[in-house]
Amino acid sequence: MMRPTVLMVDDHAGFRARARAMLEAQGFDVVADVSDGEAAIDAAARLRPDVALVDIGLPGIDGFAVARHLRSAGTAARVVLISGREPVDFGGRVEASDADAFIAKVDLSGTRLREAIR
Repeated sequence: MMRPTVLMVDDHAGFRARARAMLEAQGFDVVADVSDGEAAIDAAARLRPDVALVDIGLPGIDGFAVARHLRSAGTAARVVLISGREPVDFGGRVEASDADAFIAKVDLSGTRLREAIR
């Protein structure tokens, strides 16, 4: 069985490294991890991941704009927003976004990601 491919987008290198190790140990193939929205758009176009895991609070283009672009360009099969904050903190923007799902960073796991992309 093919391992689902993941593009990880977060401006904190430590979080990306920990999340990559955890997701790869749980059966995902993290094909790239990038620190900003522009790099995410470029990587998604090049790699066409099964899922883009996108932090909302990115420098430059925020996660909502990245999700909107990936959805309109069709360069990621699924887009999952992540944040250290709760969805309610964004005043309805998470629910109205182009993302398929939201996972709080503290709850991120391979199991939660599989549930989110179903």
